[in-house]
Amino acid sequence: MTIHDAAPEQPTRLPDLLKARLPFLRRDTLQRVPDVVEALIQAQSTCHRRLGTFLPSDVSPEARKKRLQRCFQDQQLTGEVFLDVLLPLLPPGKLVFTMDRTNWEHGTQPLNLRVLGVVLQGFTLPLVWEAIPHSGSSNTSTRERLVARLLKHLPAARWKVLVADREFLGRQWFEFLRRRRIKRCIRVKGSARVDGDRLDEVYAGLSAGQMVAMAEKEAIYGCRMQLVMARSPEGDLMCLATDLHVLDAVSTYKFRWSIECTFSSMKSRGFNLEQTGMTQKERLERLFGLVTLAWTWSLRVGVDGALTRPIRVKSHGRKEASLVTAGWERLAHALRWGTSKRGPFTDLFSSPFSAPEAA
Repeated sequence: MTIHDAAPEQPTRLPDLLKARLPFLRRDTLQRVPDVVEALIQAQSTCHRRLGTFLPSDVSPEARKKRLQRCFQDQQLTGEVFLDVLLPLLPPGKLVFTMDRTNWEHGTQPLNLRVLGVVLQGFTLPLVWEAIPHSGSSNTSTRERLVARLLKHLPAARWKVLVADREFLGRQWFEFLRRRRIKRCIRVKGSARVDGDRLDEVYAGLSAGQMVAMAEKEAIYGCRMQLVMARSPEGDLMCLATDLHVLDAVSTYKFRWSIECTFSSMKSRGFNLEQTGMTQKERLERLFGLVTLAWTWSLRVGVDGALTRPIRVKSHGRKEASLVTAGWERLAHALRWGTSKRGPFTDLFSSPFSAPEAA
């Protein structure tokens, strides 16, 4: 559905949409969530003081701040609730998934979020996430929990492949994905050994732009997988362990960059996630869920707008704005001024994305 298919005489309100998806939530929660999501879009900030100025209320700043706090402390807002809103937006068929983490610091407190999502429109739409109460990488159990949570809603038959970087290695992890019938495309370290030899030493002579693959599957981290090596134009050696066909491995791994684009547009280039002062695990996860709803709505509006008004490409070959930014501009204006597009934009939030061509 595009914005032109929506019925302007009966515009959908975001509270009504959420009530249809989440009828079990309390009435006060159903009203607070849309208010905070719309405030996030207009404020482009997670700072409570700034967010409060965009809440639809005539009460004092302290009262608005308390209303925000009640939202982030609301125990009804679990990961399953956010999934109930996000899953209907997915296109049918097999999907490419990516996993990574984003981190920043609040004072001396490290904040770390592990995220698993689906590749759409050059971004990764987050579906499940978990705050990690320490700096550095996550352990295998954290990764397994995220995958297991998502498999309850999206069976392995819907997973084309899981793409991940060198942080996500280990025999237990590789075996877990194999048992769950999830195909893997994971970058391994150049220092990894096959038959006693380091990959970065064996393929040190690989030229820029060149790709090679081992003739047979080899044991890597205790699992027999296809190994593909490629040298980037910048000279970086990339070693992939995968269940995909050799010719598909490198092109598929490029989808990993989509989750970096998501984190960037959620942080300093978008909703300024790192401005939050929240450090408590459950509240941080709720905040990320609410930012994800605001971000997804912006992307959905941006995708629809690009169908009729493609984003202009500048002389250096890059688009002047991303789909998320373009959608945010249209959506924030409609919310701020109550234009006639507000209803159709809300209708888009219940319309699935189109199937990804490349993925």
